[in-house]
Amino acid sequence: MKSMSKHILKVSNLSIGYTSKSEVKTIASNLNIELKAGNLVCLLGENGIGKSTLLRTLTKVQPTLNGEIVIDSTKLETYSYANLAKIVSLVLTERLPDSSLTVFELVALGRQPYTNWIGYLTTEDLQIIELAFEKTSTKHLMNSKCYELSDGQLQKVLIARALAQNTPIIVLDEPTAHLDLHHTINTFSLLKNLATDFQKTIIVSTHEVNLALQLADELWLMTPSKFISGKTSKLIKDNDIGHLFDSDLISYDKALNQFTIKHNSKN
Repeated sequence: MKSMSKHILKVSNLSIGYTSKSEVKTIASNLNIELKAGNLVCLLGENGIGKSTLLRTLTKVQPTLNGEIVIDSTKLETYSYANLAKIVSLVLTERLPDSSLTVFELVALGRQPYTNWIGYLTTEDLQIIELAFEKTSTKHLMNSKCYELSDGQLQKVLIARALAQNTPIIVLDEPTAHLDLHHTINTFSLLKNLATDFQKTIIVSTHEVNLALQLADELWLMTPSKFISGKTSKLIKDNDIGHLFDSDLISYDKALNQFTIKHNSKN
């Protein structure tokens, strides 16, 4: 059962983009979002439209241009980075820097916001780490070096680290970008289960549109003309999904609930 609690995330009249000495470059504006806990949210849009910029802004990696972001009833700008790390965990697509870290050590870093200055792991920390390994089915990798992992294994381990961080919100930027179909479906199924079983709010930027239509509780659609957010079922019913791509090659098939290739009637 989905939580009926207050909004975990509220965004009002948000403008996102970049500021330099010479100009302000606005990527998107007038973004409004209200999101309750325990949902899998998929952020969809064409390449270069600003999905990563939005995620970086929501997680305080870069500043807003205008508007307000409230997370768990607190304005984003008032969070210290230390306190924000107890509310939001972030999983990026970049490969890890070369190091000799073991998988256990990498996942244990998720407890860093809670450990003391010498990084001592308590019994509770170890139990949380153990649960993260269990829920992501990565316990067998604990003693492996991170550089030994495949892309699919590494992605699951990074999700385990986010689980060990034990935040109510997990944000992932293109988590399946380098994965094959099997690992992509496995990753999305895992994220869906985590949102349902642990009431995590999971926000995923992805190009896996058809999987998002099947599994996401809510969708955020970034289009050239507007930003649309809401329950997946409502956006499908209202035909908002059709605004996602301005293309002569693909179209949304409501009966199949997926995007399909348009057939050329001349052939």
